[in-house]
Amino acid sequence: MSSIANILVVIAVVVLVVQRQMRVQRLDTERRFWLLPLVLGALALRDPQLVDHQHTAVSATLLVAGLVAVLAMGTVWGWTVRIWRAPDGGVLVKGTKATVAAWCGMIAVRIGLYAVGSALHVHQAGSTLMLGMAVLLLVRSVVVNWRARTLEPARTAAGLH
Repeated sequence: MSSIANILVVIAVVVLVVQRQMRVQRLDTERRFWLLPLVLGALALRDPQLVDHQHTAVSATLLVAGLVAVLAMGTVWGWTVRIWRAPDGGVLVKGTKATVAAWCGMIAVRIGLYAVGSALHVHQAGSTLMLGMAVLLLVRSVVVNWRARTLEPARTAAGLH
């Protein structure tokens, strides 16, 4: 895929994910939450320009720094989501203002890394964004699913488990 196509895919995923995060939704803990990150990651890793071969060390360092940042931000994002049990025992989730702040922080980090790369004349492919999005979504989903599994079971009308 071209860099423009990669960026458009990332923007579409961000819009979809943020829009869904800010609504109350039922969390299906049995769902294959890893599928979208796997597809995005596979598409990104197929790009031969993922690392700038004229500046391999700096490019790889920026890529690793970006992935470490998204690991951290994905974890933060997963902890900003409000999680609770519905009366029927299902798990509900909804993003908070802190979720929006986490997204803004991640965008600022990505812009900062892009600026550093540009200042060092490193070509940065759109696939790096896609790989970062894959890792971000996977880590966030792992955290949210783990948190959901640690919730207390719903209580019955008699107050019993």
